[in-house]
Amino acid sequence: MKLVARGFSFEFPRPALVMGIVNLVADSFSGDGVTDIDAALGKARQLVADGADIIDIGAESARTNREPLPAAEEAAQLVRFTEAWDCDVPLSINTWRPEVARIALAAGGDILNDIGGLPTDENARICAATGAALLIMHTVGTPKVPHIHVGYGDVMRSIGEFFAEKIVFAERAGVARDAILLDPGIDFAKQRDDNLRIYRELDRLHHFARPILLPVSRKTVIGDVLGLPPAERDAGTVACITAGILRGAQICRVHNVRAAVQALRILEAVEAEM
Repeated sequence: MKLVARGFSFEFPRPALVMGIVNLVADSFSGDGVTDIDAALGKARQLVADGADIIDIGAESARTNREPLPAAEEAAQLVRFTEAWDCDVPLSINTWRPEVARIALAAGGDILNDIGGLPTDENARICAATGAALLIMHTVGTPKVPHIHVGYGDVMRSIGEFFAEKIVFAERAGVARDAILLDPGIDFAKQRDDNLRIYRELDRLHHFARPILLPVSRKTVIGDVLGLPPAERDAGTVACITAGILRGAQICRVHNVRAAVQALRILEAVEAEM
């Protein structure tokens, strides 16, 4: 299995990839946002030094307690960072709005992290035109709106049916199969038990033969289990990384890259002795 994102290529199986998070916003849920571009670039470079294989940048918080930023403002912040990016690792653009994706990918992004669930093929067509990889995330409804009412008879079956449809959708829009990644959407339109079941039954998604990314870092489900605020959820995050990788995830998205890399190295050493 291969992942191609513009000039970058990864062959699987291989050690799990770590995607480091840089939030270019003042109100990141985890309290680590930074709006100054020079400071954000410095943070991203440090994440690469800590072992990040991919950097994911977003200029709009997924928080549901305020309206979205104007698209032009979100795009301008992403472009300022992208045009100054100087590390030889892929840059993932975290947005769901096509008007933002088009501008940010034109400035040099390598992956589109679409948290909107691909309701139309517009973002897929943008990726096809630029050669960027497309990360398809499972969700229900519109971003920035709480979906606490959503329930599933079998959350894994629902996710599988969603991906089967969206992969075909993306390929018809021109995205190559090797440029597609899948994200089961931890915490997005899901409740505590849904999220825990995703970790337990992640191997049910392997038949798609596409890299699976787990956005594990400091998620609400960790807070639900441990009763801790986001800033105190790194140990829980490492536990989620371990559960996900043991069940076949290829990429984890985290704030604390150093802790994730160390956890993965230990896990790889243990597995190598089996």
